[in-house]
Amino acid sequence: MLESIPEHGQMAAIGLFGGILLGLAARLGRFCTLGAIEDLLYGGSDTRLRMWGIAIGTAIFGSFALMATGIVDGGASYYLSITWLPWASVIGGLMFGYGMALAGNCGFGAIARLGGGDLRSFVIVLVMGVATYIVLSGPLAPLREMVFPQSAIAPGDMPPGIAHAAARWTGLPVSGIGMAIGAGIFLASASTHAFLENPKSAIWATIVGLAIVTGWWGTSHVANTGFAALPVVSHSFAAPLGESILWWMIGSAQPISFAVGSVAGVWLGAFVGSLIKGHFRWEACEDPRELRRQIFGAALMGSGAVIALGCTIGQGISAFSMLAFSAPVTFLAIFAGAAIGLRQLIVGFNPAE
Repeated sequence: MLESIPEHGQMAAIGLFGGILLGLAARLGRFCTLGAIEDLLYGGSDTRLRMWGIAIGTAIFGSFALMATGIVDGGASYYLSITWLPWASVIGGLMFGYGMALAGNCGFGAIARLGGGDLRSFVIVLVMGVATYIVLSGPLAPLREMVFPQSAIAPGDMPPGIAHAAARWTGLPVSGIGMAIGAGIFLASASTHAFLENPKSAIWATIVGLAIVTGWWGTSHVANTGFAALPVVSHSFAAPLGESILWWMIGSAQPISFAVGSVAGVWLGAFVGSLIKGHFRWEACEDPRELRRQIFGAALMGSGAVIALGCTIGQGISAFSMLAFSAPVTFLAIFAGAAIGLRQLIVGFNPAE
């Protein structure tokens, strides 16, 4: 049935499917980056951070299993086809993490909250989407390209990935190394009594990882069987926010894409999830200072995501699923930036008297 849909429509449908899974996980499984960091630093619980580990492990194992079968070419993914700039990952990740703390959500979380009726998140989505395009292809693009130049890896060069580097050193197959790393991360993250007593969180985290895998599988299938030159991608929520805004404004002049379907899917999944939980309610910002902070944070997130080449989902899971060098560095930088922002908001920077 999917083959009867135009190729761009197929890409959007694949994005919609995975996005719905992600939106449901956010609402029904409480899958949230900032919430995981806040729980660890101030709540004394690592359950939601372990959920991220489960999602990452699942995504890595599934993605490299697809590579082993030849369905997915990891080298065709954006994360493994361009040179890695470590300072871009660090600076962009710190900007994104700090902005996430100020805004109270990442791009993915903002869409999920919007699905529950939170109009404050609508502002975050709009500002982040516009800021992303300002830095990606707008007035600040020349400055970004000068400070953080990006280039495709030369033919024959090793892709900037952990599994690819390990394969070169050991002579073992890339797919086998990747699957072993994924299984190890999954087992290490799931080895806690909390998931044995309440497996729901682990199940939703696994679904998040599988949503990323469906993106790689589906877009690879369309790219390999279709005639249009379409990219092999999975979920991310920085540039896709701007792309979605553009499509809703000029859809007749721009084909629909995986990104548009993905963003719409998260909103739809979160909306359905909020209805299931009975949590849907309209909310708005009554404090101008809070709105100002959220706007500034969203602008920082959009800018940082372009520099780091991804957000909490884009780098934190999708790039991680390819074991790109950039993924763990960006993820740690996002964590550090969020920790700084949360400290500022919760306890301030002044030492206690």
